[in-house]
Amino acid sequence: MLNDGFVRECTRCRLHSGRKQTVFGVGCARPELVFVGEGPGADEDRLGEPFVGKAGQLLTRMIAAMTLTRDQVYIANVVKCRPPDNRTPLPDEMAACALFLFRQLAILRPRVIVTLGVPASQTLLATKTGINRLRGQFYDFPPPALQGMGLPTARLMPTFHPSYLLRCPWDKGKTWDDLQQVMQLLGIPIPQRSATGGTADAGPEPS
Repeated sequence: MLNDGFVRECTRCRLHSGRKQTVFGVGCARPELVFVGEGPGADEDRLGEPFVGKAGQLLTRMIAAMTLTRDQVYIANVVKCRPPDNRTPLPDEMAACALFLFRQLAILRPRVIVTLGVPASQTLLATKTGINRLRGQFYDFPPPALQGMGLPTARLMPTFHPSYLLRCPWDKGKTWDDLQQVMQLLGIPIPQRSATGGTADAGPEPS
């Protein structure tokens, strides 16, 4: 059973000292598609659910543009506790928490994983390559460095994090291109107009 019982009392890294609660994951118990971000922010730490703030609202619209709902996918983060001031998780923090994410993926066994931003993409691909070079193409998961850990095989698509798209909306079209590739792989028809009211070429509109 997939639940947050095995992370709720975690003290493996410094992030536990400032959390209100752990933020485990939410969505379908047997998803074909999993989205992985970097870590919870203030809203997520308060509510205990990933991607519920402004970036989460944009992610919801991105999922809707794919003609899916949050209940049809699974959403998680690399780290389960909020970093101070919403900073990027440090390498040792991600290393301490990644085993929880790997366990989630081993249980969920998705067909496709979409990594949102640098920390998630670099963690699940075991690389230091930047997101601009990684995005736009599929990778085999797990990578060689993570094989032997009992992880399920999947196709992995790195793309930009919704919080980045809120700051840099001109890159939303690239993200929509990435999501269309995911839709094609999953056999989801691509709408001529996205569920957010923009054209398919423009992709999901940021709020």
